[in-house]
Amino acid sequence: MTVPRIHPRWRVAGLVAAALLLLSAVAFGGSYLTRASLLLAQATSDADYLRGRLGDKELARLVHRLAAARLDAAGKMEVPKEVAQAHPHLLLVLENYERAADAAENSAPQRFLIYQQRARDEERTLRGVLKQLGWELPK
Repeated sequence: MTVPRIHPRWRVAGLVAAALLLLSAVAFGGSYLTRASLLLAQATSDADYLRGRLGDKELARLVHRLAAARLDAAGKMEVPKEVAQAHPHLLLVLENYERAADAAENSAPQRFLIYQQRARDEERTLRGVLKQLGWELPK
């Protein structure tokens, strides 16, 4: 039995195609991670800022609108298959921050603290899932 020989040009072409596929997957996953990192950083910052000013209803209203917009934006993001298992955790983080801001807007500081802590706990879960998948959020 004779094994067919592959022309060297085809080998090189195959290697180049494989490299491009790998790089595009990394770039796509990287874009998602950058967007997710931005959403998380801003949500965390807003909640921390609001925590020190829970009596300011106008600020709470603004933070609530921003949190709702972030959650909506994350729900409409393109999610690469490489990180699809982690995306629901991103949504849960952002949902908990939105609920925390809603609680602040409705003068419920204890609920605010509960939801803020849930968001932080869920962010740890998100980071853990990403790590298991071989990814991490940019700093």
